[in-house]
Amino acid sequence: MGNRLTQIATRTGDDGTTGLGDGSRVPKDHLRMQVMGDVDELNSHIGVLLAEPLPEAVRELLLTVQHELFNLGGEISVPGFELLKEDAVLRLDEALAEHNAQLPRLAEFILPGGTRSAAIAHVCRTVARRAERSLVSLGAGEPVREAPRQYLNRLSDLLFVLARVLNRANLDGLGGDDVYWKSERLQRDGR
Repeated sequence: MGNRLTQIATRTGDDGTTGLGDGSRVPKDHLRMQVMGDVDELNSHIGVLLAEPLPEAVRELLLTVQHELFNLGGEISVPGFELLKEDAVLRLDEALAEHNAQLPRLAEFILPGGTRSAAIAHVCRTVARRAERSLVSLGAGEPVREAPRQYLNRLSDLLFVLARVLNRANLDGLGGDDVYWKSERLQRDGR
């Protein structure tokens, strides 16, 4: 990987290009930069979620996710480089199984909302899906390893599950249940 930043305002991007971790330069609107930006945005939203009251197990999990997302961004910044390990995907699978096991089965779609922390988790979920779509687009034209794509897919699923967990955590006195979508059909049928 390239050198660590020693200064922020380098002025090297004034021409509309930016440097990758291998020293090459690409336009700032390059698909690789889109993926890196989406992953960075996701990591920032998770940072906002971490500023909320959270169960300690969720907090520790999200801190690990932040480090893994940084690894993912580093991998994307260097074409052909491998930094995100496959065990990161397995960790998400384990967390999904653990947290999902404590939730009631869904009988209806839910709306993104509920407690503040759950709503932020839903925002993180949607940004994870966008990052995944960007990565898939990049992979259509350049080699992309399977692990980063799988990681973002699992992470968006996990963030959905964590939103449901956070709606029930009641750390802020507002916990309870998911916000269920009320379809016109269900309302007509008296449900």
